[in-house]
Amino acid sequence: MLNIFVCEDNAVQRQIIVKTIQNAVLIEELDMQLVFDAGDPYVLLEKVKTSQNTGIYFLDIDLNSNMNGIKLAQQIRLFDPRGFIIFITAHSELSYMTFQYRVEAMDFVLKDNPAEAKVKIRECLIHAMERYTLETNKTHKVYTIEAGGRKISVDYDDIFFFETSGNIHKIILHAKDRQIEFYGTMKELADRLGENFVRCHRSFLANRKNIKEADAKKRIIYFTNGETCLMSARMMKWL
Repeated sequence: MLNIFVCEDNAVQRQIIVKTIQNAVLIEELDMQLVFDAGDPYVLLEKVKTSQNTGIYFLDIDLNSNMNGIKLAQQIRLFDPRGFIIFITAHSELSYMTFQYRVEAMDFVLKDNPAEAKVKIRECLIHAMERYTLETNKTHKVYTIEAGGRKISVDYDDIFFFETSGNIHKIILHAKDRQIEFYGTMKELADRLGENFVRCHRSFLANRKNIKEADAKKRIIYFTNGETCLMSARMMKWL
């Protein structure tokens, strides 16, 4: 999942940008979420420092601060080198500064045409999602599911376990930063995911790489994120 951040010092313009982003994510069914918006670049930067996901950053250049949008982008790059930076500005002539500061902006959105700006924001979100998915697939094995009308890709290393849902024909994926319910069967998952995932119980499929401890007496598996699942006696030899 991609995290979206917005930094715009004008509160009215910031709300328009936020609403445009939220509508685009909903309509296009993108696997991303707007997690924070602010007018103060220092406040936004503190949030970026604690983010665990790759980000999309919509930044105004003139922020009425001693840190402008380009300098903010430079700081963001230290914490999120793979992030997507888009400048929303009335100052297109400042584009050359992004090369000077080496922030590798993905695009510029000009404020002087609000209707065109909304279209551009939507295009930037779609493009960022496409690039992120392509880059992730090249560097990591990912599991892609369809849930709630969206295609969601989750890195194998971020998956802890799968659990049979109380809803018929559904499975719950327990990942690093979320849980996702989708249609499927444990057998299909076991066949597809390979040897790193073990059917430790009829209701659970565990990722070996994220198992912290297996308690044979209690028949409980403990994962590195603090979650647990059940373990059947006959499956202990596979762990």
